[in-house]
Amino acid sequence: MKDTLSYIISSIVEHPDEVKIEEEDQDGVTNFIVTVAKEDMGRVIGKSGKVIRAIRNVMKIPAIKNNTRIFVTLSEQPQE
Repeated sequence: MKDTLSYIISSIVEHPDEVKIEEEDQDGVTNFIVTVAKEDMGRVIGKSGKVIRAIRNVMKIPAIKNNTRIFVTLSEQPQE
């Protein structure tokens, strides 16, 4: 599932080399924390959150097949 999410996010952003995805498993729930460049945050969120909502819906498909629950969370890179 992490590879699928990485492919989707990297296809959307301008800086695919800065995409980082951390995976945390806790009580049968998998949380994917996606970190992208500050300039790409708007692309991933989309207008009124439509893009991130669509990504979450697509990621539900393999989660349901694996009988697990997932969350996709966005995180912005810290200022340098």
